[in-house]
Amino acid sequence: MAKSREDWARAALLAIAEGGLAAVRVEALAPTVGASKGSFYWHFADRAALVDAALELWAEEATEDVIAGLDAIEAPRERLSALFATAFRHPWTGRVDAALAAHADHPQVAPVLQRVTERRLGFLDDVYGELGCSPAEARRRSLVAYTAYLGLFAVRRAAPASLPADLDAYLDELLGMLEPR
Repeated sequence: MAKSREDWARAALLAIAEGGLAAVRVEALAPTVGASKGSFYWHFADRAALVDAALELWAEEATEDVIAGLDAIEAPRERLSALFATAFRHPWTGRVDAALAAHADHPQVAPVLQRVTERRLGFLDDVYGELGCSPAEARRRSLVAYTAYLGLFAVRRAAPASLPADLDAYLDELLGMLEPR
């Protein structure tokens, strides 16, 4: 069965989550995809094109699709709670985000990371604004929430034993602090 461009991009994202950009190697991904190196060249001119496709897949699924689903929730407090539950309790996306943040200075990663970060912060700004926060307070809360999210996954990646044993209770407390009263 022929493997798609998306199959390769998804395998590259998994590799990024596990080992960063250096892990995106055609020879290593081919068995994961269940395809030959020739299949790769059918879809991509080179490794850089695969990295670009993986980054765009990540931006679409981990940001645009999540925001589209959350936009269906009318009540802003419920929308914020759903966002926190989605972001903090789904480790795969967080692992990719932490790995990409570690490569923030990479010329392929930097512009996509900047675009995704601004999109996510803008969404948070809007929700906090709907909850009655001024634009300045909304941005502060957005930054605290987003940096807490990235920080959690950076620690989970670098020093997982440093996290509390009862991660759910920790997350409940953190999310309680992030919601305006």
